[in-house]
Amino acid sequence: MNEWLDAILDLVQSVDPVLRTALAGVFIMLETTILLGLIVAGDTVVLVASTAVDTPLGYWSLAITVIVGALAGASLGFAIGRYFGPRLRASRLGRRIGEKNWQRAENFLDHRGGIAVFISRFLPVLHSLTPLVVGMSTLRYRTFMLWLTPACILWSFAYVSVGSAAAGGYRSISETLDGAASVFVAVIIGFWLLVYAVKRLLDRYVSRFADRRGDGDATTRDD
Repeated sequence: MNEWLDAILDLVQSVDPVLRTALAGVFIMLETTILLGLIVAGDTVVLVASTAVDTPLGYWSLAITVIVGALAGASLGFAIGRYFGPRLRASRLGRRIGEKNWQRAENFLDHRGGIAVFISRFLPVLHSLTPLVVGMSTLRYRTFMLWLTPACILWSFAYVSVGSAAAGGYRSISETLDGAASVFVAVIIGFWLLVYAVKRLLDRYVSRFADRRGDGDATTRDD
């Protein structure tokens, strides 16, 4: 099994570091732009790219690029929501998302304001819809960025750290431990299970607010 994992990691590492880092940034940007996050698995791309990190420079370059990509994509989503939001929501693409999902994102934002922006970064569907919904709301762009930036930083460093640490740990023991690949797989599976558990907890929190209408003012919050 070590040979198979060696081949996969070597393949990822064979990609030019600049190109690899840029692709991760582009994919994470697309994840929060024009609903593409519903089909673009940016988190998987970032995790795979992080397995090739083997220097401090590579680590920081990838983490910062992912943060910038996420903020750029969300900013573009905000602008689209501000200028084209209602038309996009009524379009064929918007209808495919479902009015219920639009309404849930809108309700959650109305009830929790900036907190909703922070939490949405960690949840599927919401992380794609929220920038658009914020653009259509009363929340200012500066407030949007103030809440989104720490969420993107936390998300980026979590994924890059786990991927690079798992791959680095594997490389350090692969020559002396036949089951090193199993350890690598166990770490990645454990991380995904942790992510799943956190998402379930956040989903429960979101459900407390997303299924009832707010006051239409995202600058106010319910207690």
